[in-house]
Amino acid sequence: MRVIARKRLVEYGIKYPDAKGQLDAWYGFVNNEKWNHFGDVKKFSNSADLIQKQTVIFDIKGNQYRLEVKVYCTMQRVYVIWFGTHKEYDRRNKERK
Repeated sequence: MRVIARKRLVEYGIKYPDAKGQLDAWYGFVNNEKWNHFGDVKKFSNSADLIQKQTVIFDIKGNQYRLEVKVYCTMQRVYVIWFGTHKEYDRRNKERK
């Protein structure tokens, strides 16, 4: 998979330094993956949740943080959308509904 918006992950790592190592690891692993459907994403990370069509949430750092991405398997692309604490995610998710 090609991760789009690596710069965003770097910025999030600066904003949340305790999550930087896991964000870097996530990027490194995903960049070497080939996903054909959500089942492949789930095999990669059992904590991955499909919340909307192509929108996947990953738990980062023991569920302290949430990473929201768009996954396009046919194009082999993952677009970084948002990253923040679980509390911030809950607030964001509530506003979405």
